[in-house]
This record gives sequence, structure tokens and C-alpha cells, in this order.
Amino acid sequence: MATYIVMLGPPGVGKGTQAKILAEKTGLVHVSSGDLFRDNIKNQTELGRVAQSYMNKGELVPDDVTIAMIRERLSRSDCQAGVILDGFPRTPKQADSLEQMLAEFGSEVNYVPFVNADEEVLVERLSGRWTCRANGHVFHATFNPPKETGVCDLDGSELYQRDDDKVETVKNRIQVYRKQTAPLIEYYREVGKLVEINGAQPIEKVTAELVKALEK
Repeated sequence: MATYIVMLGPPGVGKGTQAKILAEKTGLVHVSSGDLFRDNIKNQTELGRVAQSYMNKGELVPDDVTIAMIRERLSRSDCQAGVILDGFPRTPKQADSLEQMLAEFGSEVNYVPFVNADEEVLVERLSGRWTCRANGHVFHATFNPPKETGVCDLDGSELYQRDDDKVETVKNRIQVYRKQTAPLIEYYREVGKLVEINGAQPIEKVTAELVKALEK
């Protein structure tokens, strides 16, 4: 039977990184909804064109379009053993649609790791990022500082902080995430599929906890 994992976690917790590592360790396919959207729009698929038409108007892409993209991706032969979903579902309604879809495949969501960390940890991780103007190399004030403050080690260009990485913006992104996904976290907790993982630990410790939970 195929294995379906839904990864949850706030911005800055390293959810995407862990999803990739877990995919390598398990042989499951990592399906990022963000990548899926970009691929469909770039390749001008029928669903991509529909999604683009909403985005051009500044509107949210309707659930049925997102779900159709997910369905098409999960139907491909490389997903037969299962997938690690990253960025979908985002709401209990989408979670219901996912369960209905997987029931058609004779399966269900098996495991929902919620990688979490305190706001201070997330803010430090996200607001410490500095990007080089020339080639987009990324440094971090605490974890990967440049040799010379404000200068890229690799090409000597100026380092700047993207608006997305400024403290107030970061705090707002975290608040929005918590508010939006709180019902989804409760949804999976109530059905006994949520596994809480401490995302403040080093990467390899988080991975070890994820693998241990998966083995259970």
C-alpha cells in the first residue's frame, strides 16, 4: 500500500529541507505545491493557464484547480509508492478533498509531521538572511556570516536584506501561517495522524525524529 505523508510547519522551520531529506531516505516523491504551480504555469498546461488567469487578477486560485493539479501529479507512475506533500493541503476543506482523492486510489494520509518551533527561533532564522545583489548568494548573520560584513564572499557584491526577510514582515508571515493552519492542525490531531516534531533542533536531529515516527 502506498504511503502518503503531509508535512506541516511554519515559515523558517525547515519543512521543505526535511521533506527533501525524507524523500531521499524513503524513496517517496517530494511534491511541493509551489513547484507544481510554477511548473504548470511555466509549461502553459491547461490548469496552469487557468491558475494564471486568477493570479493575474490578484485572486486566490480556487481549490478545484489546485486539487486537479495535485490529482494529475499523484496519478503519475513515479508516485505509485506514495508521496510527501509539502504546501498542500492548507485548509480542512482541502484535507477532506485529499482524503476523498486518496480513497479512490485505495489509500489515505498515513502520517502528518508538524515540525514546529517558537517564534523567536523562526524570526532569528528568517530575519538573519542576507542576499548578494549580483548572484543571489545567501548568507546568515548567525549561522553563515560573510567574512566581511555586508560583502558577498563569493563575488564581492553588496549584501542586502530582502523585504520578506525583515523582522516585521517575518513576524507577520508567521502569524498568518499560524492563523490559517490552526484548523488544519486540529483536523489531523483529531483523527490521530498528527505527530509533533521539535523543529528548533539541528537538522539531523529533526530528521532522526521524523524517521523514527515514520517507522512506528
